[in-house]
Amino acid sequence: MAQAAPIPRDATVAVIGAGAMGRGIAQVAAMAGHPVRLFDTRLNAAEKARGAIAEALMAQAAKGRIDAAACETAVSRITPVHALGDCVSARLVIEAIVEDLAEKRALLRELEKIVGASTILATNTSSLSITALAAGLRFPGRVVGMHFFNPVPLMQLVEVVSGLATDDAVAECVAAIATAWGKAAVRATSTPGFIVNRCARPFYGEALRLLAERAADVPTIDALLREAGGFRMGAFELMDLIGNDVNFAVTRTVWEACYHDPRYAPSVIQEERVRAGHLGRKSGRGFYDYAEGSARPAAATLAVQPAPKRVVACGELGIAEPLLRRFDQAGIAIERAPAHDAFPDGAIAIGDGMLALSDGRTATARAAATGAKRLVLFDLALDYARTPRLGVARADSCGVSTQDAVAGALHAAGVAATPLDDVAGLVVLRTVAALANEAADAVTQGIASARDIDTAMQKGVNYPRGPLAWADEIGVSRVRDVLANLSAHYGEDRYRLSPLIARRHAVGAPLADDRAST
Repeated sequence: MAQAAPIPRDATVAVIGAGAMGRGIAQVAAMAGHPVRLFDTRLNAAEKARGAIAEALMAQAAKGRIDAAACETAVSRITPVHALGDCVSARLVIEAIVEDLAEKRALLRELEKIVGASTILATNTSSLSITALAAGLRFPGRVVGMHFFNPVPLMQLVEVVSGLATDDAVAECVAAIATAWGKAAVRATSTPGFIVNRCARPFYGEALRLLAERAADVPTIDALLREAGGFRMGAFELMDLIGNDVNFAVTRTVWEACYHDPRYAPSVIQEERVRAGHLGRKSGRGFYDYAEGSARPAAATLAVQPAPKRVVACGELGIAEPLLRRFDQAGIAIERAPAHDAFPDGAIAIGDGMLALSDGRTATARAAATGAKRLVLFDLALDYARTPRLGVARADSCGVSTQDAVAGALHAAGVAATPLDDVAGLVVLRTVAALANEAADAVTQGIASARDIDTAMQKGVNYPRGPLAWADEIGVSRVRDVLANLSAHYGEDRYRLSPLIARRHAVGAPLADDRAST
């Protein structure tokens, strides 16, 4: 079988399926120096794909991004073929056909009759079981997942997925191939959603639940995730880009494959969009209207108010300490005081009210528990020193004047104060906590290492930080408390605490370190 090293650069790679994914894989393989055999059952599809690759590469060359001669050489390495038998010499076959278990299994069985016993059979499936795909083959150990992300030439991540029968040397070889092709390869076991499609579910799920609870409207939730959370796109923008039908189908697939675990439950709100044909950008309407001339709704922002002359910092604010420096730079005097008994993690006294970072409870519940009736909670930010926006929610017992004072201080510091209904965990904090919890469970269940999970979420879906490293920065104890409070608030198993978070909290060890004690 293949060894844990990339195949030689002159080894032939066969790509089955000349759609967007197959075309991208063929381009990357050819640019890496491999002769490529490109096959598709559709008439002239492989020839058209080769032409599209040539056009795309020459467009990049025209912009000076790659060498024109190298482009021509790469295109010359791609040979459209018209029969699977023409792939007999391939050392690596990558199938990228329709996402259907029966179709892919039939193809793998046919390929096994054609290629040599040492040829690696890789599948670009994004969700199907590698174990199921390999079942019944004579040499199931050579079947491995090689999941690229679209667009293949631009996206850095490749998930290398092992089924129960996959030979470890084969998986290591494919990871080495992906690395040689300039990709970031991560290893995963064959479980529903692999790494990215599983660990990303809370990003969509929490946004949909927040919308269902009327915590805020779509553009406001998206603005907070983008501007405060540092995500490249808001959840609703991303669902519209992916396609609500596709995103909903993936969520439902993971939910069903995990025996209806409430953590992955689909949203009726998204299902209604699908039923109405509001699929997103491709249909012209989704959570947003994409018709020509349509205006993007603005996020809710509190009106500018006079800034307070001083605030009192009660204790240390930890990750939110940079917010005080911004107040100081805005000319607001900062007084220091010991931590308030009701807010051991720090708080800011503004006027007659208190401002504190959310701990996963509603502001109303926390006000009742602490006796601080004039309480406003603020949301998590990726970087409090630079965030242009911050979500805030006031307790039911808190008057508008306290919220106005908070808005005045934030605006003076260059932060748009975004009002939220008094929802548990607010927007960014509950999303990041849920992402970290899912990632921690993936480590616990042996789906992937902490390092590979964080790499996958950054390279595969462009998260600003890996969820486990982000949880370490927030503090494992705070993340644990947020999840516990969300679980108590909703009374659901959806927010059950990952055993890894509980263990790492107990010994004071980080989540992102695979060497830490478990």
